[in-house]
Amino acid sequence: MSEPSVAVPDTIDELLTPTWLTTALSSRFPGVHVTGVTPGPVVERVSTNARFRIECEPDIPSGLSPALCAKGYFSAVGRVSAQAGVPEACFYRDLADDTGVRTLRGVWADVDPVTQHGVVITEDVIEAGGVFRDALAPCTAEQTADLLAELARLHAYGWENRSVTSAPWLVPRIAQTAQVRGVKEISGNFEGAPGVGVPDDMRDPQQLVDAFDALGAQQPGAGWTVIHGDMHVGNTFLDGSGCPGLLDWQLVQHGHWSIDVAYHIASALEPAERAGAERDLLRHYLDRLGSEGVEAPSFAVAWEDYRRAMPYGMFLWGITLYVTQDIIGVLLHRLGTAAAELESYRALQVT
Repeated sequence: MSEPSVAVPDTIDELLTPTWLTTALSSRFPGVHVTGVTPGPVVERVSTNARFRIECEPDIPSGLSPALCAKGYFSAVGRVSAQAGVPEACFYRDLADDTGVRTLRGVWADVDPVTQHGVVITEDVIEAGGVFRDALAPCTAEQTADLLAELARLHAYGWENRSVTSAPWLVPRIAQTAQVRGVKEISGNFEGAPGVGVPDDMRDPQQLVDAFDALGAQQPGAGWTVIHGDMHVGNTFLDGSGCPGLLDWQLVQHGHWSIDVAYHIASALEPAERAGAERDLLRHYLDRLGSEGVEAPSFAVAWEDYRRAMPYGMFLWGITLYVTQDIIGVLLHRLGTAAAELESYRALQVT
């Protein structure tokens, strides 16, 4: 990994200075001179998301919004997990513009080569009239189809293309994820309030871990590409014109397209609507892949891949701890119901 053109800031206070921002933004906006910074709202969980506004002299450069948002791992809790920001920072630095996928517009991103702290600065989509979505807000099949078109664009960019997907920060990470959390966390969620809606035949934590392990054991081949890796509805937004986009790229990796597609469809729609629309939505995704120049798999092959992929998202929400229980519960119900109805364990030969 090359040395950053400007030192990755160690604190949010360092980032929010005219001197540091002038140096950082100069790589994309030559001649920029930041003279003032007005801090805005800060959301701090594991990562820190800080909104702010800048003033420049003589003017804001063309193409640069004065309303920006920084994301890094600046808190005491966040520093322990700072490496989690590497894939996202690398995505915005190296791939986002080339993929053409609708996401937050990055203005600076890099990784400290020593501490492996990844930091990203993007335009503030909220200031521009955008809306972040979550599982508690209604989502239609039409909105889901629009998002699948964005996934098709992302997937087409790296489709079976090792010159793109061989970057070290895109290494497949399903098996690695299973080493961090598993049966203990899933049991806690299943036995608590979030697990109320999990179907009876999907309540065995070890079986879910086994299914996730089976997905992690799959080897690169047909249909592998750059995938988002955490494609639940809460990692999407609507921009000021109502068009959907993708955000939160911490799990971007080399993987099979079906991981993103199954996860998104089942997380976005209530079970009855998902069951009625998923075949048409899958066909729509395959059509959009074709329009992006990819020789898409047949529907029959894609349907089996879709069935097998469904436990991926259920596992991620089974191990989730730092999200409100109502959101965890909704997503476990949707994803668990989809996996049960699609007989995903059977498709994965997990008993």
